[in-house]
Amino acid sequence: MAPAAASSTRRKRGKVRWSKLYSFACLRPSTSEPSAAQELIGQPGFSRVVFCNERHLHNRNPYKYPNNYISTTKYNVLTFLPRALFEQFRRVANFYFLLAAGLSLASLAPFSPPSLITPLVFVVGISMLKEAVEDWHRFLQDLDVNNRTVKVHVSNGEFVDKLWKELRVGDVVKVNKDEYFPSDLLLLSSSYEDGVCYVETMNLDGETNLKIKRCLEATLCLNEDEEFSKFKATVRCEDPNPNLYTFVGNLEFENKSYPLSPAQLLLRDSKLRNTDYIYGVVIFSGHDTKAVRNSTRSPSKRSRVEKKMDQIIYLLFSMLLLVSLVSSIGSSLFMGHDMVDWWYLQLPEDNKVPDLDGSNPEKDDDQFFNTSKPVKSAILQFIRAIILYGYLIPISLYVSIEVVKVLQAMLINRDVEMYDEVTCKSVQARTSNLNEELGRVEMIVSDKTGTLTCNQMEFRKCSIAGISYGGNITEIDLAASKRMNADFEALEFSSDDIEKISQSFEAFEFLASDVSAQKAALGCREVQDNTNKGISRLSKTEECVIKGFNFRDERLMNKNWIHGSNLLEITMFFRVMALCHTGIPLEDEKINKLRYEAESPEEVAFLIASQEFGFQFCRRTQSVMVLKEIDPSSRKEVEREYKLLNLLEFSSSRKRMSVIVSTEDGQILLLCKGADSTILDRLADNGRTHEQATTLHLSNFAEDGLRTLAFAYRIVEAAEYERWNTIFTQAKTTIGPEREELLEKASEIIEKDLILLGVAAVEDKLQKGVPECIDKLAQAGLKIWLLTGDKRETAINIGFACSLLCQDMKQFHLSLSREAESNNQVKAMKEDILHQIESSYKVMREERNKESPFALVIDGKSLEIALRGDVKDQFLQLAVNCASVICCRVSPKQKALITRLVKEYTGRTTLAIGDGANDVGMIQEADIGVGISGMEGMQAVMASDFSLPQFRFLERLLIVHGHWCYQRISKMVLYFVYKNVAFGLTLFYYELYTSFSGEVLYDDWYMTMFNVMLTSLPVIALGVLEQDVSSDVCLQFPALYRQGPRNVHFSWSRIIGWILNGVVSSLVIFLANIYILTPIAFRQNGYVADINTLGAITYTCIIWTVNCQIALITSHFTWIQHLSIWGSILLWYIFLVLYGALPPHLSGKSFQVLIEAIGPAPLYWMVTLLVVIVSLLPYFIHIVIQRSFYPMDDHLIQEMKYCLKKDDMTDNQMWLREQRNSQRSTHVGFSARVDAKVLSFKEQLASKEIISL
Repeated sequence: MAPAAASSTRRKRGKVRWSKLYSFACLRPSTSEPSAAQELIGQPGFSRVVFCNERHLHNRNPYKYPNNYISTTKYNVLTFLPRALFEQFRRVANFYFLLAAGLSLASLAPFSPPSLITPLVFVVGISMLKEAVEDWHRFLQDLDVNNRTVKVHVSNGEFVDKLWKELRVGDVVKVNKDEYFPSDLLLLSSSYEDGVCYVETMNLDGETNLKIKRCLEATLCLNEDEEFSKFKATVRCEDPNPNLYTFVGNLEFENKSYPLSPAQLLLRDSKLRNTDYIYGVVIFSGHDTKAVRNSTRSPSKRSRVEKKMDQIIYLLFSMLLLVSLVSSIGSSLFMGHDMVDWWYLQLPEDNKVPDLDGSNPEKDDDQFFNTSKPVKSAILQFIRAIILYGYLIPISLYVSIEVVKVLQAMLINRDVEMYDEVTCKSVQARTSNLNEELGRVEMIVSDKTGTLTCNQMEFRKCSIAGISYGGNITEIDLAASKRMNADFEALEFSSDDIEKISQSFEAFEFLASDVSAQKAALGCREVQDNTNKGISRLSKTEECVIKGFNFRDERLMNKNWIHGSNLLEITMFFRVMALCHTGIPLEDEKINKLRYEAESPEEVAFLIASQEFGFQFCRRTQSVMVLKEIDPSSRKEVEREYKLLNLLEFSSSRKRMSVIVSTEDGQILLLCKGADSTILDRLADNGRTHEQATTLHLSNFAEDGLRTLAFAYRIVEAAEYERWNTIFTQAKTTIGPEREELLEKASEIIEKDLILLGVAAVEDKLQKGVPECIDKLAQAGLKIWLLTGDKRETAINIGFACSLLCQDMKQFHLSLSREAESNNQVKAMKEDILHQIESSYKVMREERNKESPFALVIDGKSLEIALRGDVKDQFLQLAVNCASVICCRVSPKQKALITRLVKEYTGRTTLAIGDGANDVGMIQEADIGVGISGMEGMQAVMASDFSLPQFRFLERLLIVHGHWCYQRISKMVLYFVYKNVAFGLTLFYYELYTSFSGEVLYDDWYMTMFNVMLTSLPVIALGVLEQDVSSDVCLQFPALYRQGPRNVHFSWSRIIGWILNGVVSSLVIFLANIYILTPIAFRQNGYVADINTLGAITYTCIIWTVNCQIALITSHFTWIQHLSIWGSILLWYIFLVLYGALPPHLSGKSFQVLIEAIGPAPLYWMVTLLVVIVSLLPYFIHIVIQRSFYPMDDHLIQEMKYCLKKDDMTDNQMWLREQRNSQRSTHVGFSARVDAKVLSFKEQLASKEIISL
């Protein structure tokens, strides 16, 4: 070996064997004894064979596996056209117009084929273009991932860079620090001596905690590139499956077989951290990888507005059938009774139409008016009428809505208020189909870690020897004091009074009101020169200077703790923080201090805190931990070594962790930290001195939403330790299923008779703005359920931190009793849960009239029983009636099941928000799925409908954009119905007026232009830019959002009302034109209005009416609205001039119709003005009555906004009153907690006044 290589090896060998620090199963010694799972190898489901470093053997069956290319696109070049056409013609309206276009080719339509085919091609083409663009973006995302590079072994120990998509099963790859794994790999070795590596699985489960993976001891020697020149091995393992946490297989290497476990599997899309490099072999590639098999395609989702829109189309189609049937029957009756007597029709008996002009001597029968076959003529008239009145159905509705939704999504994406400067990411609408659904959300189900929290712990408070340290003033306190117009003042007791009264408090906060009375009553003195010092100690700082440390208390900071009482307890407390962990110290040149990496963020926070308090954990070897700590006697920093004897790691069942160390003096200490309930049960009689005060502090910390761990210690005699270590060593070397049980019993022997030191409180740091966002959503009437895989205590703490829980809430806890759980009988567990549900619901009914709200907390095992068919209805009935619901210890499958059941049981629009692969099922099951993209996880984002960088942006997404989009789409659909009914019925009225002659009132190109050009732009502008109120007002008046869940703007009463408005407008337009133009001469020379003139004038009145109608319903005008509305009217005149200027064989009967026929006639302009005014009068009267006597919330705000001056608006009493009404009191949220705190302050003031008297 070359000297450089030898040196490199020595450096690696010098690293710690982390596996020897552990005693439990996470890194248990491997064994060649086959387990029950290993015996499955070779059977169905476990038949995969991988030839390591021999990729050529995988070029032929049965060992040919998929390559590493990933595709998430919906179409390809061959499937795009057929699949996209199928998607378009699944829509009822498009299919109808396809049939109409087909019939026009068979001469059954009253219009020319181009006038029907052109709009259909335009509409379908635009929709298909949108699908193609969206799929192209998916292709580009796939291209970016597939073209990443990784080092791959080619031959003779040489590694070269290759694209991810070029990887094949069996390839040996080298992944460096902070790189993603390109496929599912079998770990062969790492830069650590014993093959350990640290993996971040945020992309898979949303967790930032590092996971430890370890290779087999047999492959530890493969730690250099050259070692792979002759490496050959065979892996036999399970077939591809989506199970992230299981793996069964064998490695056949050097004529020996070694069992494999999930500890050796590195999953695609997870990242290598704190490890220089690893070597691995590709086991699963491409679509066989576990991550890809978990990322199922998002289901097709449709909004409730779009579903109702289908029902509207059916209603309009029913109207179409009705008027077509009337036309058919009417034509048949007229033809059979009256038309035969009308000599001028010249209908001979053989129904031959005479060729009077000689242009078509072969003119055949007129099948529409065949008196000898009235039934056949009636059927043909019915088909013709269906095509003629087809304008009742808006052909451009779907495409206009798609265009509008895409533009809405672009505006959402470009909203600078939803841009996160930290991550440089903004909100992304990944689908535009659900924009309006954002305005109808009633239920939110949310993940916790990475969604509400940053998964970053901050050391905030502690209680040592019964004394609480750290500022007690929270944001809740500050908001409450501001509301009461009072400030906090720091007052300090005299030391004598403190000793006499209690050692639990060294500071107390008072409200500023009546300070002198409080001083006299409680006998305290104010230290004037320390006022600023006290305030800085107790107040909450705006920013945390040191990441992971947000503690402010001068009694412990800056080495001041050496002057305090209980010096022994404080010193031991800091030692527990600095020694009881599995962290790794790393140098940080930026801050000139050490930084730490550990399995959990709590350990990192404790190590940072101990460093700030003067106990710096600086290095560790295999058996020694070194601290730089402050010596209380000399007040100098000294370096002390602690010999690490044993480490009893943390587990969910133990709920504690211990280390046994030996000091330089030979004293053996057991240092323990864990859940308070676990530690308090193991205290010695002489170790409970501060238990009562500590328990009180625990309650206060929990109310502030902090996560707490209790610290304790004991001194172990050498003889006792030797006896115990013998038992523990024997248990640790045991191989078999009983190993963990023996270790558990051994740990119970030593972890007893502890002395309580205190508790440390860390904050699972919420993302910025989470409490305020939840508060605003609660005021908007939304309910939020918290679904998390964390333990109950953690979930409850976060519930308090983000204000989903309040102290005055009545909490119902559903959990299986130990007896029911130990029996493991489904019937007994069902009865247990059902009894708890019934008793909880009984309490709820009895206390419903009281103001205190209810909260439900349930764990995963209980939830599994509660969601069964015969229990779920009772459970959901209880849960839906609670103000907050927290489900802890839930699996990804349970998250998805809860979401589906809540959605189906309540019938309410449900939104799910999460950030990890474990949230994908929940996101896909919800009506709207939102993924958090602020960190590095992408699985939830790829499955979501909308992605947010931070949870706080959900407030603006729903309350502003959701409210706007719901109103816009509702107005847009209703207006479409109105204008098409108003236009289509004029054709029917003319048919009635002409005795079902079959004559069409309008020119073919008038019909084509109506939906495509002359009325499309205003409605698109309405759908994109309409605002009933501004964004600021939406946030000030969250009650406006409730219009969406109540479906105020798209109810059936509104739909029918707009249809009737269209009927009235069509009647006014048609009757006014007929009865004004027919009795009198149209022009001065005596010319009367013919059908062309009548059609052009009637069409003009329709264009003016429908465009003025959209102006009336528009609340927010921009130049775009003005241009689209008045430009559309102008466009009609331009079209009429240009079309009339064409030669007669092209323009037909519309030749020079505006210039020569109707333009010079004053009556034309008078009729237009009169008809438009009368047509709009009913709607104008309706809105006057509504705004005067039955105003809606937005009406009042609009009137105040336009009537009041901008400067006076915020101070106006009416404005403030409406704002208070909108922000009504809620049971959850920041405001609810402030209300409770204000009430508490008032009670304290009242009690102090009584004392002073």
